[in-house]
Amino acid sequence: MVEFTVIVGSIGVSLLLLAFFLNLFKILMQDNKIYVIMNILGAGLACYTSILIGFIPFVILEGIWAIVAVIGLIKLYNK
Repeated sequence: MVEFTVIVGSIGVSLLLLAFFLNLFKILMQDNKIYVIMNILGAGLACYTSILIGFIPFVILEGIWAIVAVIGLIKLYNK
């Protein structure tokens, strides 16, 4: 059976990669709320998984990624 951390981490990383792919091919722009939400959820899930497995470098990376994405979403709503 696949571990919980593997499933959650895979979903998080998949969301981040999908957002990146969609942006790279100009399907979803950076100022699109869906793009930002995908980054928040993806980084949040990846950060949570990194906490569960105790991998601090990724906790920092994904945690900051999620925080920056939240700030970006707030800016989009304040436009």
